[in-house]
This record gives sequence, structure tokens and C-alpha cells, in this order.
Amino acid sequence: MSERITSTMISGTTLADINSALGAMQRSESELASGKSIQQPSDNPYGASRAIELQSTIDGMSSYAANAQDGISWTQTTSSALSNINEVGQRVRELLVQASNGVNNSVDRQAIAEEVNQLTETVKHDANTQYAGQYIFSGTSTSTAPYQAGGEDEYQGNAGQITRSIGPGASVAVNTNISSVLGSGQGSGDGKLLDVLRTISQHLTGGTPEDVAALGSSDLRNLDSNLDALTTVQSRVGAVTDQMQVAANRVQDLQTTAAQALSSTQDADLAKVSIAYSNQQAAYNAALRAGASIVQTSLLDFLH
Repeated sequence: MSERITSTMISGTTLADINSALGAMQRSESELASGKSIQQPSDNPYGASRAIELQSTIDGMSSYAANAQDGISWTQTTSSALSNINEVGQRVRELLVQASNGVNNSVDRQAIAEEVNQLTETVKHDANTQYAGQYIFSGTSTSTAPYQAGGEDEYQGNAGQITRSIGPGASVAVNTNISSVLGSGQGSGDGKLLDVLRTISQHLTGGTPEDVAALGSSDLRNLDSNLDALTTVQSRVGAVTDQMQVAANRVQDLQTTAAQALSSTQDADLAKVSIAYSNQQAAYNAALRAGASIVQTSLLDFLH
């Protein structure tokens, strides 16, 4: 016995086909609007899981990239301050050579001493350089100025390290212990730069033969020794800057690779989807027209 095909069956089948065409068109429309081929995890469970992992990797790399750039800015600020201190030291050396040539009298040496005192304060001012509101030479005491203006030259910071994380398990110290070069002044007798500058000023104003003799001998040797130490510190800062730059470049490369992998995993092929959408739209419109022709409403539909 053959099964009778009723108008209700035809209507249901036609409606199902129309809804299927509409669903396909709406999905393509969503892909075009979002640019993503995965609209929900059920579309592609593995791809959705992979996309989450890649996005997490990119987010982590962004943090490392920001740390590297911040470290570069910190060390560049440090390098600039140290260069200024070096220039001041070279100026003091010029004055020291001038004062020790035996031509200057006590008045001349007094004038030179006053300039040396001003330059010493300039050194301390440069040591109080800030980056993003933090004193870069105070160790972990970034809210405390390393040196106070005036005759007191004692270092106010500490030897703590400021680090930046530039990768999984990789951190780099970006700060410099300026007290290893400048010291804590003449009162400490540590022989560092501030101690030497104060001693030079003292010998300039002393006026005794021993004071004058010290200018061209021990004072000059001690100043040169400290300037050499300062140059060594500058070289170390430059090496840290290079290290941070290499890290920043590496992180950027990893970000690019992860972003490309994420794009290939979840991004839709817009050209392909656009063509599919046009075809689906045409199919949907054709289904609507066919449905209107096939499913005809008659008087019997109202009598049942």
C-alpha cells in the first residue's frame, strides 16, 4: 500500500528547506560581520580550544613586551643621566689641570673652587633623575631622592634591584647602584666621586703648598680613577639596554607568529564567505518563490 503525500507534508518539507537555507545564510552573514569562522565552540571544538590558547599566549607576550619597553626607557634615562655626570666630571678635570699649572693665584683657585662646588651639586642633581615619577638611582626606595641638595652628600637610597620580567622565568635588573660611583661624600672617606670633588674644592681653597701639589697629583689620579669607574658603569647600562632591546624584538616576533596562527585558526575567508553568502541568498529567495508556487492555499484549508 503506497503512502499518500498530503499537502501538509509538502508544506512541512518546503518550510524545512526554507529554514535550512535561511540558517545557512544567517551563519554566513554572522561570519562576514564578525570576521570569525568560529561563532561558537560547537562549530569547531578543537579550533576554539586552540584559539583560546593562542589568545592567552598573545596576552602574555603583550605583558612581556610592555615590560621590555619600560626597561628600555628606564635604562636610556639612566644612560642620559650618567652621560651628564661624565661631562661634569670632564669639566672638573679641565679645571683641575688649569688650577695645578702653577700660574693661578689664590683668588683664581677660589673662583675655580666655587665652580667645582656648583658642578658637584649638578652631579647630585643628575643623580636625582626621575623616570615616571620614580628616582632611578635610589634602589627600591624610588620615592626617596638619592642625594639632598647642599653640603650633605650621604647616599639616601639602597642597593635593592628593580627588575623587569621579559619572558617566562627571565628577569633583568634595570636600575644602577649610583652609590658605587658617587659614594656618600667626604664625610665617609670612601674615595668615590663626591668625596674626590669635595676634596678638590678643599685643596683649591686651602692655599698651602701641599694643597696645590695635591691638585696635580693625588686629586687628578683619584678623579681619573672615578671617571674610569663611571665609564664602566655606563658600559654596563648600555649592555642592559641592548639586552632589553633584543628581548623586545624576540617578544614581537613571538607575538607576530602567535597572531598569524590565531588568524589562520579562527578568521574567516571573507572572499569565500562573501561568495557563499551571495549563493545562499539566491538559494533562499528561490526557495521562497518555489514554496509560494508549491504550497497553494485553497478553500479546503479553511474547512478542515
